[in-house]
Amino acid sequence: MRTLKYALLGMLNKQSMTGYELMKLFEGALSEFWSVKHSQIYPELKRLTEEGMVTYQVEISGNVLEKKLYSITELGKKDFMDWLGKPHKMKSTPKEEFRLQLFYSSALTPERQIYILQDQLEQHQIRLKHLKESQSSFFEVPKRGTYEFSDYLVLLGAIRREESACDWLKECISMCKEN
Repeated sequence: MRTLKYALLGMLNKQSMTGYELMKLFEGALSEFWSVKHSQIYPELKRLTEEGMVTYQVEISGNVLEKKLYSITELGKKDFMDWLGKPHKMKSTPKEEFRLQLFYSSALTPERQIYILQDQLEQHQIRLKHLKESQSSFFEVPKRGTYEFSDYLVLLGAIRREESACDWLKECISMCKEN
């Protein structure tokens, strides 16, 4: 399945955007649960244009710079809404290099094992702080049915994920120190 297709259609369903603006969204709000390389976006936009899912208008910025403003078509909206309304099966466990490292960490000295756990904890605490700062931009839970509400739900999930990771890492560190 081309999930990037639906990520792009979803953004364009909200509003028309340039490829650059789409990339900025992947670097912002979407980065907490979805990543994409810059080099993937334009080929997918080209493919979506060829399939009639999106269209674009060329806009002139300044004297020479051309940029394409992409918009979703009715066909794109229908395909997106069909995908959006379907339940999705949970994916298999994602590969996490740190957990693989931890699995074999008994080969390390106890001090080094604690060090890698503490380093990972610090990284998750930094991410958690960033997420909570993002949450503070919401003065209240947004109204259901808005894009802001959906954004808030995903943000809440990311916060819970990081809180859980921090709790787990603290427990691991404590167990390593006890042994």
